[in-house]
Amino acid sequence: MGGSFRVVSELMERLGGDPQGRALIITCDNLGQSHAANAAIAECLDTGVANAASLMVPCPWARDAATRFARTPVGVDLTLNAEFDNYRWGPITQAPSLLDGDGGFPRTPADAWEHSDLDEVFRECRAQIERASQWGSDLTHLSPHLDTLLMRPEFFDVYVELAAELELPMRLGGSDQERRAGFPFRRLAADAGVLAPDHLVQIRGRPPRRTLEEAVESLAPGVTELVVSPAIDTPELRELDPGWLSRVEQYLLVAHDPSLRTAIERSGARMLTYADLRDAQRQG
Repeated sequence: MGGSFRVVSELMERLGGDPQGRALIITCDNLGQSHAANAAIAECLDTGVANAASLMVPCPWARDAATRFARTPVGVDLTLNAEFDNYRWGPITQAPSLLDGDGGFPRTPADAWEHSDLDEVFRECRAQIERASQWGSDLTHLSPHLDTLLMRPEFFDVYVELAAELELPMRLGGSDQERRAGFPFRRLAADAGVLAPDHLVQIRGRPPRRTLEEAVESLAPGVTELVVSPAIDTPELRELDPGWLSRVEQYLLVAHDPSLRTAIERSGARMLTYADLRDAQRQG
């Protein structure tokens, strides 16, 4: 980083912090997907370093999660896919264009993009948010499960419209992902008055320990969201998710490994939650 050039985060300034400072949100995804996920996320939030979670409303264990986390602010991971071969869930609106031939959501984003009616996508996403609210969840943000709502402009229109209408911040990828998507989703979100963390780090197949440690050690100015998908080790988890081992490692790191907490403290990063972003967004 050369000479007098300074990286400034408008979001940090909006949150009342140093515009060149560093802040961190650690989010547990896949809440409600399985009992193994719910149990792990409870520990990650209660005794670990995580401070946010995203609920998959259509999943079989979502009602348990809503009860278990009734006093915990959560986001809604807007879900249009069921990615596992032998473990299925589908639209709560029963929308026909959102189903594959196997009785659940399509397994891949590409299948969802090809077959989904956008009006049905909007109704399904709204219904997921409304159901989480009816369950009593204190909603803090929206996120796009498997990035299905992020990587196509017509799907992103649904995503950003709901975030703006409900005054909820949203998860967005960085500049590399924006280039792959082929449209300026960060500028479109900002134009709609929707806040999002400045940077995003997701495990997704990368070695959990190295990815987390490197992310914490090299935090850029602004707000960084680290996204993990923890789960406890159970026979059911091993059968349903081919990536079960990484998820168990993420759980052990986030919930129980003191070295990760030490690295965060050493970084000097300010710990934030999505509720902080939500409140700033609603304050205008």
